[in-house]
Amino acid sequence: MASEVMAVSLTKELSNSEVDLLTVTSGHTYTILNISICETAGAAETFDLYVRDDAGANDYEIYSDQALGANETFEHTSRIVLMTTDVLSAKLGSAGDVDIVISYLDQTL
Repeated sequence: MASEVMAVSLTKELSNSEVDLLTVTSGHTYTILNISICETAGAAETFDLYVRDDAGANDYEIYSDQALGANETFEHTSRIVLMTTDVLSAKLGSAGDVDIVISYLDQTL
């Protein structure tokens, strides 16, 4: 039986190494409703946010070198649909501290 559940993903202190933020579970579809990206260390940053499709074989940029001011929050409010084998990933342009909160709808097929 199909179901829909609201969910949240929390990532503390993103850095300049690739971090997988959200990996779609087999048999599910995730619809991202909102992504909040907050710089917490008082230093301006840039970030990349992208989907790794087919378990990382292809990267599709959503934001590339997007500016994020010191102690500022960036909000993405457009819907993004992720299917099985998709991974939402991010990394900073340099070492820093950025927190990410993702609100999404988890739908089972």
